[in-house]
Amino acid sequence: MDPYEMIKAHLGQAVPYATHTGVELIRVADGEAEARMIQRPETENHIKGQHAGAMFTLGEAASGAAVAGALAPVILDMRPVAATAEITYKKFAQGTLTATARTSRPGTELMKEIKDAGKTAFDVDIELRDEAGDPVVEMRVNWYVSPTRKG
Repeated sequence: MDPYEMIKAHLGQAVPYATHTGVELIRVADGEAEARMIQRPETENHIKGQHAGAMFTLGEAASGAAVAGALAPVILDMRPVAATAEITYKKFAQGTLTATARTSRPGTELMKEIKDAGKTAFDVDIELRDEAGDPVVEMRVNWYVSPTRKG
């Protein structure tokens, strides 16, 4: 199986909460990912829009998939951890949302830094758009990645 397809297929095992909220990975590539979430009663807020927490989950899941895509050759031996996150809600969001995420540096550079320094930290920028294509959320998640701890 293609490593990017493997990442898409294993979201539910790796991050059950994202699957619980209805997040579906659409595309994973080297340092890029796209995810979608259909609005359901479980993801709604009190004014029948997408809940802020559900939108954060969609963006964070897309960012994690972009990280996994960037590090696909070594991801099973890595320990990625979201260190910080910033989110800006731009517009009332309803319906199906799509998140697009991109790492700030290419996977080859990140893997070299892990090899040389034993760890790396970098940003992933994420944008959520509604069905009309309008931006509704902007996010940035800073990830810290090191090899899986033994023992």
